Amino acid sequence: MPISTDPYVQGEDLAAYTDSLIATKDSRDADFDTLSFQTKAGPQYRRAQIRYVGSGATGNHEGDSRILPSGGFTFSNMLLPPGAEGPEHTHHDVEEAFFVLEGQVRVGIHRGDGEAEYRTLGYRDMIVVPAGVARSLKNEGDTDALFCVIIGTQKPQIPTYPEHSAMHGVTRD
Repeated sequence: MPISTDPYVQGEDLAAYTDSLIATKDSRDADFDTLSFQTKAGPQYRRAQIRYVGSGATGNHEGDSRILPSGGFTFSNMLLPPGAEGPEHTHHDVEEAFFVLEGQVRVGIHRGDGEAEYRTLGYRDMIVVPAGVARSLKNEGDTDALFCVIIGTQKPQIPTYPEHSAMHGVTRD
């Protein structure tokens, strides 16, 4: 359920309402557990999600009261240690944007098995990937990479992994 405007419209305490709209850096955690199931395919898939709005597609974080409820998009930071990868995957229902805050991230756009284009994004660079287009990420640098991940829906469908992906067939259990 998205953030309610009822307290605002009904003239309730504006300071308290304003505070309910804020998610500070200091109140966030780098959650290495939510995607830890992907390390079954290799240690290079270890990375952290830092949630602000909504919870993304691969985890269920409804019990995390620090997350601002999503109305129409999710917003998180992804922390990729050196050498870490976000596996090739496709969101069939929604576009996804990546905006680099620190470090460098190599982004791949894939078509089938073996055809891909790669670009390296740095500080304040961005890519928007449409629904249905396969993408991957990798930190090829020697420092952590931190970037924003914005997904254009309240709760995305679980992405799919093609048969040639190391993540194909990997489950959460």
